[in-house]
Amino acid sequence: MLVSRKMRITCPVGCSVVQVSRGAHSLVTGASARTGPLGRLRGDWRRNLLIVLACLDLGVVTFSLVIAFLARFATAEQSFAEVREAGLLYVISMAVLIVGWLVALVVNQTYHIESLAIGSDEYRGVVRATFATFGAFAIIMTLMRWQVARGFLAVALPLGLFLLLVERLLVRRWLLRQRQHSMLVDGAIVIGSPQEVRYAAEAIARNPAAGLVVRAVATDAEAPTFELANGVVVPEAGPIADVVDAVHRYRATTIIVAGHNRVNRKQLRQLGWQLEDTPIKLALASRMTDVAGPRIHWRPVEGLPLMNVAMPRYSGVKYTLKRLFDFVVAGGMVLMLAPVLLAVALWVKLDSTGPVFFRQTRVGVNGTLFKMTKFRSMVVDAEARLAELERQNEGSGLLFKMKDDPRITRAGGFIRRYSLDELPQLFDVLRGSMSLVGPRPPLPHEVEAYDNHVHRRLNVKPGITGPWQVGGRSNLSWEESVRKDLYYVENWSLSGDVVIMFKTVRAVLARDGAF
Repeated sequence: MLVSRKMRITCPVGCSVVQVSRGAHSLVTGASARTGPLGRLRGDWRRNLLIVLACLDLGVVTFSLVIAFLARFATAEQSFAEVREAGLLYVISMAVLIVGWLVALVVNQTYHIESLAIGSDEYRGVVRATFATFGAFAIIMTLMRWQVARGFLAVALPLGLFLLLVERLLVRRWLLRQRQHSMLVDGAIVIGSPQEVRYAAEAIARNPAAGLVVRAVATDAEAPTFELANGVVVPEAGPIADVVDAVHRYRATTIIVAGHNRVNRKQLRQLGWQLEDTPIKLALASRMTDVAGPRIHWRPVEGLPLMNVAMPRYSGVKYTLKRLFDFVVAGGMVLMLAPVLLAVALWVKLDSTGPVFFRQTRVGVNGTLFKMTKFRSMVVDAEARLAELERQNEGSGLLFKMKDDPRITRAGGFIRRYSLDELPQLFDVLRGSMSLVGPRPPLPHEVEAYDNHVHRRLNVKPGITGPWQVGGRSNLSWEESVRKDLYYVENWSLSGDVVIMFKTVRAVLARDGAF
């Protein structure tokens, strides 16, 4: 096994890819992007993108500190001379904060190309960098006895953090749009046995956010081309032993080793030697499906890097924090959205006969039953009329879906489109039956028809929103919905919940898959 000084994990859906770094900066030539919010990137797009990103970070950080300074002194009853004298201290303080903030962003690996469009590592890095910067500055203030107002820091920290996260989100959305059109991507050659090559290549093709495009494969097969399950045909690059030469021929920048049936330890080591002092990256694909990076840890044992996979746990401090987070956020949302709740309730009552709320038995954590509450969006006898509409079911698997369901009321069509019908579930969260983020709450008859592995969805509380909500909502097939829910159950994290909640706002406003 090849042992590297640095290994980095990226996770296209269904396939963990371990990138082996030899310390050389990877360059990509011949890639270009269309004009967009970041302008036209030419030549070495990776370097140019990082330069643009650093400039944006610098602008956001500087803007936040200047606004905090103005907010501090705009209402202060001080003479011009006092403000000018204090201004020198604040100029020095802002310079220290700007430099420290940018250095912290670098140290917390927020400029890794591999994480700019996928996963939550980038956002976690921004949060860590921000708090580390202000923590270090507080120590400097104490040692240097700088009299910097707490109000200045109280504005600068949350404002800067918020704007940095928004900026990174916008950059990520732009980068993803480029990658959906095969722009700003790394070309890859996948090598190994036909079965493992197909598995890895299809996992990469399903996830354009990873920034990889399969240019060719090397399976030692005699056929000139290799067809994937989705109908995409890629060329055979020739013998695995000659894959380095094929990299230049197909304008690839990454070699992905899919399994070890065709590539033994000696060949892998020789391949690593051939790539020394080149910009070509080497990655090892694992068939450990649906395992998130934070659960994977490396343990080197005398030339044998062991990949330790942490088993999911469904109790303890982690879930106590989740419950606390749910209670605080749900309570705040109820208070903040009280006028909206009252307005929707009044509209539902006046629009059609029947109660304001619709309560339905759902299956919660560990199979316990509970009554889920929603604003009524259908006629009163909707469940009785379900049988006559079964033939028009547009869903797959156990879910009933119908785009133009005649049971939906006028008010119901609007509140379902914007997910306002689900707001009363905030009270279910406060009662402890549900969570803000989690798998979709299933009906009892759905659970009875579950395959054995699908029951793992019940290991955590169901959520108001979740991976199905931000991944397509009603557009998802049953199988895809289950896969997303199981991935969440196995790899849940509080930071991941926050990311899903932000994505939910975007999905609701875009009305993607809502009916």
